[in-house]
Amino acid sequence: MQIIISSWLTAGLALGTAFSLQAADVIESTSLVGFGEAKYPSNFTHFDYVNPDAPKGGAVTFAQVGTYDSFNRYASRGVSAAGADEIYDTLFVASTDEIDSYYPLIAEKVRYADDFSWMEVDINPKARFHDGHPITAEDVAFTFDKFMKEGVPQFRVYYKDVKSVTAKSTLTARIDMATPNREMLFSLVQGMNVLPQHFWQDKNLSEPLTTPPLGSSAYRVTDYQPGQSVTYSLVDDYWAKTLPVNVGRHNFASKRYDYYRDETVTLEAFKAGEYDFRQENVAKFWATMYEGTNFDQGYIVKEEIPHEIPQAMQAFVFNTQSVYFQDARVREALSYAMDFEWMNKTLFYNQYTRTRSYFQNTDYEARGLPSEAERAVLAPIKDKVPPRVFTEEYQPPVTDGSGRIRKQMRTALQLMKQAGWEVKNRVMTNLKTGEPFAFELLIYSPTTERLAIPIQKNLKLMGIEMKIRTVDTTQFTKRLRDRDFDMVSGGYSANPYPSPNLMIAWNSQYIDSTYNTAGVNDPAIDYLTTEIAKHQEDPQALLSLGRALDRVLQWNFFVIPQWHISQFRVATWNKFARPSVRPKYALGLDTWWIDSAKIAKLPEARR
Repeated sequence: MQIIISSWLTAGLALGTAFSLQAADVIESTSLVGFGEAKYPSNFTHFDYVNPDAPKGGAVTFAQVGTYDSFNRYASRGVSAAGADEIYDTLFVASTDEIDSYYPLIAEKVRYADDFSWMEVDINPKARFHDGHPITAEDVAFTFDKFMKEGVPQFRVYYKDVKSVTAKSTLTARIDMATPNREMLFSLVQGMNVLPQHFWQDKNLSEPLTTPPLGSSAYRVTDYQPGQSVTYSLVDDYWAKTLPVNVGRHNFASKRYDYYRDETVTLEAFKAGEYDFRQENVAKFWATMYEGTNFDQGYIVKEEIPHEIPQAMQAFVFNTQSVYFQDARVREALSYAMDFEWMNKTLFYNQYTRTRSYFQNTDYEARGLPSEAERAVLAPIKDKVPPRVFTEEYQPPVTDGSGRIRKQMRTALQLMKQAGWEVKNRVMTNLKTGEPFAFELLIYSPTTERLAIPIQKNLKLMGIEMKIRTVDTTQFTKRLRDRDFDMVSGGYSANPYPSPNLMIAWNSQYIDSTYNTAGVNDPAIDYLTTEIAKHQEDPQALLSLGRALDRVLQWNFFVIPQWHISQFRVATWNKFARPSVRPKYALGLDTWWIDSAKIAKLPEARR
């Protein structure tokens, strides 16, 4: 809820003999909303998608593939442990049945100028770190300074217009902007993790931690085996457990993450009862391997839970700074090597839909030809975008599903020839240098390798060699950060609406950020993402800007789009209960609880 307070500023004029009064509005709010209006009033008691009477207790075990070597989620190197990003509470908490709405956790409320030149955040006086030390405004100021000095580069670039974050008093932090900016101000406060100054002041945030840091959230690390497992236990005296944003959440007494070397081993461990919950991402596994005695007897429950959640652009991503992929015609040509229709039928059991948009499953997905409003948005950059943006609707290549793609290959070879490549002696050869076209796909999962092989074979028919390089997660993360790759299997996170976060993913100011996986440096995309950041309070403008950006991204062929599914594929050992209402934009696992009656029906070894 927002309240507008009229504040009068007095200024002396003419040697103090005359005065004028100038009104400046100060907005006070118990929520921060980046898009639309807040669903929940200031006096709400709990989110609609929780059971406020859910019992606490019981242990749950999850699985992770790979390994870890750090508990510092913010380090510039190393791989952090599963759950390490949840060690700290944030100033506000996102509601998962709204888009970009946040409610108080460490913070109680905020005040800010209506020109967004400053904001003050009041801290809940009950807020505590796990050692009992109060969370103060000094910790908030310290956190910002720590991230600016030792955090990842994109943090410093993104928040360059923040003049200072200071402690106005013990429980009030103040943010002053060098350049007023609503989106930057809101994004800094909404999900800000608050670090304990007394723990971190003599440590480097950019370096890994081999032991757990001091935290503040509902869970703390109580046991771990480096690289193999980590256990979090519910904090008995957690200060925030009765706050509205936490009621009905954090119901498991302990959460353990066990690590396995690959997906196949991980699935077999689940079926044997080594862990409790699995969300399946591999279609073949879901179609063929979720069977056996434990399924037949009802000990394991297999569910498909439909949803309408915006989908990520999962894709094979080109490094456009690679010598092979600087030409968009080459990138487009290689997209014809993916025979999705054959893959969906043969490998995926027809479970998937081809992804075509960076705003998949939203109103911002570009369809048909540009509207007049979109054309107006694109007019200043018309000469900087692919001409087909205005004349064609983008669609990924479509085949007949037979596995024979001669028509698509002919199109691909024509594009390659236009870009200066031609097949000689069955090898795609650069007409100027005589060099063969041979590049590397970097992956870390054997499952991805299985999916890449059909593309590799089709490229081979075009005279192109795609080497598949499988590395462990640590190497993959390092090479991704160093941009030491030609292509990766990865993608871009889902965009429920055109938000300022698109700057980090696509704007050239963040070219050194690993979020800009494709290494894009494009003036048209810079322009559109900047305009999106400027128009966050204009829904109609965002509609046109979002669709226009989608078109420009589509026709630049930065990725080979993969696929998505609009349902959760979930299997659990039958020990869980959950609320009758699921949050609109999440599975809501943090609202589930252990059902003692179901536990009693499981084999003794699984109780």
